[in-house]
Amino acid sequence: MKQSLSFRQDGTFTIVQFTDVHMKSGGENDERTLSLMQSVLEAERPDLVVFTGDVIEDKHCDDPLQRYHNAVSVVENSRIPWAVVFGNHDTEAKITRQELMEATLRYEFALAEAGPEEIGGTGNYVLSVADLNGKTAASMYFFDSGSVSPLSHVKGYGWISRDQVAWYERQSRMRTQANNGVPLPALAFFHIPLPEYNEVWQQEICYGSKNERVCCPRINTGLFSAMVEMGDVMGTFAGHDHVNDYWGTKQGIRLCYGRATGYNTYGREGFSHGARVIRLQQDKKEFETWLRLEDGSRLTIQPEHQPEHAHLY
Repeated sequence: MKQSLSFRQDGTFTIVQFTDVHMKSGGENDERTLSLMQSVLEAERPDLVVFTGDVIEDKHCDDPLQRYHNAVSVVENSRIPWAVVFGNHDTEAKITRQELMEATLRYEFALAEAGPEEIGGTGNYVLSVADLNGKTAASMYFFDSGSVSPLSHVKGYGWISRDQVAWYERQSRMRTQANNGVPLPALAFFHIPLPEYNEVWQQEICYGSKNERVCCPRINTGLFSAMVEMGDVMGTFAGHDHVNDYWGTKQGIRLCYGRATGYNTYGREGFSHGARVIRLQQDKKEFETWLRLEDGSRLTIQPEHQPEHAHLY
């Protein structure tokens, strides 16, 4: 019997986002990453952990399944429910998404699902958070954002396909109907940022750092537009770009980066590793978010960035 998720007695529900953990083949950096994750869990005591992709760096792993196990066991052994979406580095060479998902499903506290076979990717699913009366009070959508472009004439990274967008719309519509026509507060998690992450930095006030370009796909399949139209998603959370950690609000949706967790990959001097924390409040369509860093500090206020380009309309 898988765990069920519910708001606490005080009406809160807390999520820790680990992103770009990049476990490889043991050694000091793997150990530092595991230690950081453990310290974040102890500090935040979350109700759910979400891995937003690149849990392992498959191409450089001696044993991908064992390294994946090392990463997720920090959470599993703490008996905290967890979810995962895959990134571009999880299944580069030695293991497939299906094999990684099959391994995930064997963990007691893993809530991830393989999702519908007829749509793009592996690991598209929805989780519910119940209120104190057991009624669904919030939704969380998880998307496989792919790896590299599947089209030879389109360069760059993959994207969330149009059939995944249609699947989301169906799920959202059903949940709204079941809630007497009122959209449930919802969050969305994926690895590769949407093109709108670039737009929000250019057009809106943002909070946090942008130390590299937004490595989004060159194709926009309309997921953000669908979320605006459905009216349920109030925040999205991505990884992929290790030294970006900003968030900004566009059309009523807060587009948030996580904070890169793993030590095995590129970073930036003075840009600490860590995790993003998200706290929902029952019956409110809003959330708090902050960063928990490697030195144990809790970063609640990030630098303000004024938009580079004025609105055209």
